[in-house]
Amino acid sequence: MNIGITVYPTYGGSGIVGSEIGRELADNGHNVHFISSALPTRLTELNERVHFHEVEMMNYPLFEHQPYDLALATKMATVVRSENLDLLHVHYAIPHSISAILARESIKQKRYVPVITTLHGTDITLVGADRSYLPITKYGLQQSDGVTAVSRFLKQATIETFDFDEIEVIPNFICPNYYQRNFDLPLRKELVNDGEKLLVHVSNFRPVKRPQDCIEVAAKVRGKGGNVRLVMVGDGPERSACEYRAEQLGIKEYTDFVGKRDNIADYLAVADIFLLPSESESFGLAALEAQACEVPVIASRIGGIPEVVTDKETGFLSDVEDTEKMSEDTLRLLNDDEMRRAFGERARELAVLRYSATEIIPQYLKFYEKILGEARSASAT
Repeated sequence: MNIGITVYPTYGGSGIVGSEIGRELADNGHNVHFISSALPTRLTELNERVHFHEVEMMNYPLFEHQPYDLALATKMATVVRSENLDLLHVHYAIPHSISAILARESIKQKRYVPVITTLHGTDITLVGADRSYLPITKYGLQQSDGVTAVSRFLKQATIETFDFDEIEVIPNFICPNYYQRNFDLPLRKELVNDGEKLLVHVSNFRPVKRPQDCIEVAAKVRGKGGNVRLVMVGDGPERSACEYRAEQLGIKEYTDFVGKRDNIADYLAVADIFLLPSESESFGLAALEAQACEVPVIASRIGGIPEVVTDKETGFLSDVEDTEKMSEDTLRLLNDDEMRRAFGERARELAVLRYSATEIIPQYLKFYEKILGEARSASAT
């Protein structure tokens, strides 16, 4: 198949997953065309099956804000025709699904290209649910030829918000060969001193991720005798507040802010425990990646996280803001090497069993075939 994929190219779950889907599809022999404003973060190389088409916008003084959604629709329609695409697969509803639908409608007299929209979370629970975007988001769902969601939680949230239930749940996934435990990496020695255990957090440092809670947990653990170092991977609006909080709580010298990194798998491979105290997560991709590296997860019992982290088996779940319990659970794992090892091994086992690329990509291909079959049947009548 010739597949068009559109993602936000910056750091974030939807861009990561969309890029990984494209790479896996290409490895399976399909031709993938990324259509975006910039090369997606995880798309490190192009080849004969992975192509990139940049969306360019004119700089016109009348436009206070450049109309990216219209430029994207135009580029989509152009690529559909020039590359003979079979379908458009867009990640994150706003504005990608609307742009794809506009592209589809603009060329449908010559050929019909189905649009598949994958929902990732805040496009439904935050942006799409806002009353200024709710009607157009609902329209995008209704007019898409197929809709998928990355978790059962997100599907239910979409039903409740938009009264729309024609949704296929296809979860996020990992490549088991890429995410593996490896304490022998030089990075481990660079990060920790003798005897220290490594707590790791990875996010875009938005308030919804509650990164300051990681500082609170680390401080409480050290206050109770835990010899830990906290590594915060990523960047965003909460970073400066986290740095200030670490100074306030007296753990600045035990906390490292390393910024955005391309080698996130390396940080997870050398971690002892992963922290994810978010107040909203539609799936929890970072937790899945950590578990694939045999790292137990301390997380909030919220959204789609319980679908990924099995409480008292691959990690511990707590109520949002309960940093006291999170710190106690962290200490339990730190003080019991056998429990930590068993949790990590089980985490890896379930991650590979449920969320391996070899399990999930065939689900997307089956869904593609279904949507393409329905489009062909409709055009024949």
